[in-house]
Amino acid sequence: MRAMIMAAGKGTRLSPLTDLMPKPMVPIVNRPALYHILRLLGRHGLREVVINLHHLPQAITDYFGDGAPLGMDITYSHEPEVLGTAGGVRNNAAFLDGGTFLVVSGDALTDIDLTGLVAAHRRTGSIATVAVKEVADPSLYGVVVADDDDRVVGFQEKPSAEEARSRLCNCGIYVFEPEILSHILDGRFDDFGRRLFPDLLRLHIPFHIHRIDDYWSDVGNLREYLRGNVDALTKRVRVDVPGTEIRPSVWVEDGARISPSARLEAPVLIGRGCEIGEGAVINGPAVVGDTCLMGAGASVTHSLLLPRSQLLPGTTLIEGVVAGGPGPAPFRPPI
Repeated sequence: MRAMIMAAGKGTRLSPLTDLMPKPMVPIVNRPALYHILRLLGRHGLREVVINLHHLPQAITDYFGDGAPLGMDITYSHEPEVLGTAGGVRNNAAFLDGGTFLVVSGDALTDIDLTGLVAAHRRTGSIATVAVKEVADPSLYGVVVADDDDRVVGFQEKPSAEEARSRLCNCGIYVFEPEILSHILDGRFDDFGRRLFPDLLRLHIPFHIHRIDDYWSDVGNLREYLRGNVDALTKRVRVDVPGTEIRPSVWVEDGARISPSARLEAPVLIGRGCEIGEGAVINGPAVVGDTCLMGAGASVTHSLLLPRSQLLPGTTLIEGVVAGGPGPAPFRPPI
């Protein structure tokens, strides 16, 4: 079974971070969001993947290459003009047309049971299955309306709380039969929620939802991005936390230099090649990215330092995100 990861969007809601890197490359516990998606696919036996690209594509291709270090076989699809969620899939019809296939958003943080999702899809025998999760505030998401048999009967795009017919949000994770490709506009912009799925409803073509209880976040803004890193550190979402756990919930990656007088309050992750100065304090949950520098007496509380960030001596940062140079370094497989 093959999969497609959607990674062509600009991620404007996460600006200004996405001015420096594509949204799928924003670090979650010092690895790109896209890295965690690929690891998730691998855990469920999915190795052949196509990734569509548009915004700062070289950041992704330089980091992941052909996917071999992760045990994946990655193909890339460049879009000079963004084709939309459905249009991007249609653009890769030759890769996906061999049978049932999976489509996953490349900027989500999730540990969804993909095997269970595919099994649910096959039980219904429909052309498409949409992963959905119940949320407290449907106004932030595309909402899916389904009947008692989980057949989709309607969609709403970010409805107000009063107008929402459902609290089931579209997670941007789909299982499709190849027949779906014939319903997507060829060579033109097309979107699942705004055009394709409503058209299937109009044509009375049945498709279904699959409700998930697993962790899912679209990491849609800076607050959600910070929360996603916290959830990864505190094991609310199953992802790989890199480095050596030198004591409970304190991870340190290779080459980091930490002053003996520095204080680390778990949970904390310190990236490769960092320097943590004398008397510096890191109050977790906090993530310090690769090659960051914290001067003497600097203090960080509930914050993220992205790769190559620097805090001058005596600086205090509380519940913030600091970005250094552009993008993470090329991927190096763990030893």
